Amino acid sequence: MSATDPNRVVLTGENPFIRLSLKDGDPNSTDASFWRIVFSPAGPGHVLYLKSELTENRWRIYSDNIAMARWLQTTVQGMLNAETADTTIPVIDADFTQAGDPRYFLTERVETDDEDIILTWYEIGDPLLIHTQPNEVPGRRYGLSTILIPSGRAQLSVNGAFALGSAWPRERDGRPFSTCALAFSESWTEPR
Repeated sequence: MSATDPNRVVLTGENPFIRLSLKDGDPNSTDASFWRIVFSPAGPGHVLYLKSELTENRWRIYSDNIAMARWLQTTVQGMLNAETADTTIPVIDADFTQAGDPRYFLTERVETDDEDIILTWYEIGDPLLIHTQPNEVPGRRYGLSTILIPSGRAQLSVNGAFALGSAWPRERDGRPFSTCALAFSESWTEPR
């Protein structure tokens, strides 16, 4: 058995997410998918896909590489959440900075001319290594290799107003997980 994955790598980077809800099991009141892409056919960059009561429950997209943000919508991100596949959603130009030590907390800051968005993950749990092949998971045409690190708590703010809701505990293959997590060394593949 070869240690080399036979599939083509389509992107690698990070994809931490925040999914908050008012009660456990309720629909997400905040859904944030943050990407720091190192390699993709559309180049490197950052993008945040965000829907929250802080965005009037509409999707907003923030990026420093619009080509990469659009490519991601038509591939992996659009597969993960079909609502984000809509390429008529405007992309807002933004600057991105990171702070923290992911053993304890991590903060991503997204700044535009009009908005200051801060995403923070804390109460960090034990990492899980996930590896799937393309089409192994029903509805997922891409394979994935990633380190998922559950975050027991997370918060998101826009211009100082904090999103409502909480992170909720989950289980993944018998291991403690959460509705919010860091995702590092994330590589997505497709069949050659």
